[in-house]
Amino acid sequence: MSGGPEVPGARGDAGRPLSALSGAAKSIKKHPPRANGGWDLLPSSSLGAMTAPGSWVPFQPLLKLILYLLAIMTFSFLIHLSSRFPSTKQRLPSLNVMEGSPPHPTEQGMWTVNSAGRLGNQMGEYATLYALAKMNGRQAYILPEMHQQLAPLFRITLPVLPGDMVWSVPWRNYELHDWMSEEYRHIEGKYVQLTGYPCSWTFYHHLRQEILQEFSFHDHVKEEANRYLAGLRGQRRNVTYVGVHVRRGDYVQEMAKHWNGVVADKAYLEKAMGYFRAKYQEPVFVVTSNGMEWCQENIDASRGDVYFSGDGKESSPGRDFALLAHCNHTIMTIGTFGIWAGYLVGGETIYLANYTLPDSPFLKIFKPEAAFLPQWIGINADLSPLRSGTSG
Repeated sequence: MSGGPEVPGARGDAGRPLSALSGAAKSIKKHPPRANGGWDLLPSSSLGAMTAPGSWVPFQPLLKLILYLLAIMTFSFLIHLSSRFPSTKQRLPSLNVMEGSPPHPTEQGMWTVNSAGRLGNQMGEYATLYALAKMNGRQAYILPEMHQQLAPLFRITLPVLPGDMVWSVPWRNYELHDWMSEEYRHIEGKYVQLTGYPCSWTFYHHLRQEILQEFSFHDHVKEEANRYLAGLRGQRRNVTYVGVHVRRGDYVQEMAKHWNGVVADKAYLEKAMGYFRAKYQEPVFVVTSNGMEWCQENIDASRGDVYFSGDGKESSPGRDFALLAHCNHTIMTIGTFGIWAGYLVGGETIYLANYTLPDSPFLKIFKPEAAFLPQWIGINADLSPLRSGTSG
């Protein structure tokens, strides 16, 4: 497999200005010497009863006392500021970035993961980091790029590394393949950056409830998705929402040219939708895709139970994903976007199975049994277009 720790800025009263501390000194006003050489102090002055006319000497100890008290109050004020507003080095894991000296952020070390790919990839990378760091007793941090991808949608909790700190850490890059292996339980190093595109339930399914919590949506995202779905109910009393994600875009050519594979076709989608129509009384299919034009041409909507999100126009990935995740069940084709939709929904999921030839190099980096949960339902792809050269 939506990359120093993000710490909320402290807020509070920074203290009163120092000018207020010098009020006593400002209240002393000088008057011209009187004819007899004495000093005429104002009656309101606190010095009037302490300073004899014609003498400056008795004033010096008092002036020293005032300056001494002022210094003490200034020092106390600075201590107060320091405690209320700790410096960046205090608030973030400490890093000694001096040349030749290794950093010491925390006793647990610092682990992160590359921020690569789009939303589904980012989610996979986040969940894998979360699980492996916990498994190895390390503190996980995410990169700013990952935070920018995931935080607008989800209530993620992993702290964020500041951009300038990323380059100060002597990371050990550790490449992952796309399924859990025993050696990942014993990864050496305090400062590890996981790399790759991991997206497999085998990494994190034992922490499913925690992962679902990490990927819980912000309230405004939930409200928008539920409001849209409620608008599709119409007069139905026993509606069952089925999210449909059709991956097109770059996969149409990539699967055929580089991986000896296919994407979902019209027949696959009809079979998948037929399964839910046969099982549920009033299904409603909510179609999302990065190829909406193809979907409208190839998905039969004549029954009145198919709705193309965004009025048939391609929407933002975040909005599409939220709609899918708030349905009851899932039809996916290929790709991590659909996998994560099915995982979060937790209902029945139908996926495109065996969509590459047996000798495809894709199977060296992708294990279907590690991507799709055992209870999910696979419908085999039609591979005949690969042999005829008409895939897509």
